[in-house]
Amino acid sequence: MIVRTTDEITGTDRDVAAEDWRSKRIVLGGDRVGFSFHETTIQPGTVHEFHYQNHVEAVWLVEGEGTLIDLDNNVTYELGPGSMYLLNGHERHRVETRTKMRMLCVFNPPVTGKEVHDENGVYPLVVVE
Repeated sequence: MIVRTTDEITGTDRDVAAEDWRSKRIVLGGDRVGFSFHETTIQPGTVHEFHYQNHVEAVWLVEGEGTLIDLDNNVTYELGPGSMYLLNGHERHRVETRTKMRMLCVFNPPVTGKEVHDENGVYPLVVVE
């Protein structure tokens, strides 16, 4: 059994931050459970483009408001607390925040925590040995 709190991973290598976002990686590939689980916070008034070519991601918005744009299908969705989106088709997408957004995210296959978004917003596929 694994029990962790976001407080105990704050400031560790599981707490990854940039100027306008932060991702606390609660479960990673090294935990060997078949998925990773993150709490991600994005600051208000920011725009982020992503394209997870190698992962399926489920996102549940628990706090904040913004817009999700499916760049592959030219569809826009309004997001608020309780919204969930699943990138089961590896869709290129843009998230535009109006307020600070806090999301709980699941990745399959799991990320290791060492990935960095490339110039296209893609995480490389890193396999845990």
